[in-house]
Amino acid sequence: MEIIISNSSGVPIYEQIKEQIKVKIVSNELKENELLPSIRTLAKDLRCSVITTKNAYEELVKEGYVKNVPSKGFYVAKINKEVALEEQLSRIEELMDKAIGIAKMNNIKKKTLKEMLDLLYEEDKE
Repeated sequence: MEIIISNSSGVPIYEQIKEQIKVKIVSNELKENELLPSIRTLAKDLRCSVITTKNAYEELVKEGYVKNVPSKGFYVAKINKEVALEEQLSRIEELMDKAIGIAKMNNIKKKTLKEMLDLLYEEDKE
């Protein structure tokens, strides 16, 4: 499972792990009842602490994306994909609202923001 961590993003590492796993679940890259890597294995693969991966998994369990089967591990839970997608869209809207606020404070035109969005979106596909 590929997860990319940024030490300079300002977002806690456990949160980065959690969000990337959520995206993989919502996009069906990770399927219902699929076994996730153990806490130790994931920590080793990501070169982070076991506590960090434990926190990410615990948050995913709390939010209903993952279930913990004692003595067996963590599995992708059955989720309502529409509700999960709506949650992600809401998060994106929040972030875009912040970006628009910054742009307006600095007199950056809407056209420039659209160009940036197009470039960043296409860059992600490459």
